[in-house]
Amino acid sequence: MNNNNKNNFLIAQNKKAYHDYFVEETFEAGIELLGTEVKSARQSAVNIKDSWCNIKNQEIFILGLHISPYEKGNIFNKDPLRVRKLLLHKKEIIKLFEKTKKQGFTIVPLKIYFNKSKVKVLIGLCKGKKLHDKREAIAQKDAERKIDRALKNKNY
Repeated sequence: MNNNNKNNFLIAQNKKAYHDYFVEETFEAGIELLGTEVKSARQSAVNIKDSWCNIKNQEIFILGLHISPYEKGNIFNKDPLRVRKLLLHKKEIIKLFEKTKKQGFTIVPLKIYFNKSKVKVLIGLCKGKKLHDKREAIAQKDAERKIDRALKNKNY
């Protein structure tokens, strides 16, 4: 998602999720928001860093998502940390439920963005990384960065 595309506008991204988890599969879900929450989202006043998803009664909810109150919303503003429902097909919810119960996966929101005029959430079916996995990923990124710098300096 880049901000240059007229149809897609990135609101928030969870970079911590890519550091802490292996993302096995992703799903695009709609999110049930109220009017002032959409206005706050347009201002990118959203934090998904500490959020996660939970399945209850064959419905999926996002918890820990913070949408700052809209400045001009006064009485129409709701609790910034309220539980919000995600909109997915039943088959996808059942698939996610089975994987989280049997195989130790967790559901983590990765990005929130506008797709045309709708707010969408990219959720990932994730497996936790161990400490050595995190160190390995950091070392790999450092090596790639050094190679890129060396190639850049060589070209000058």
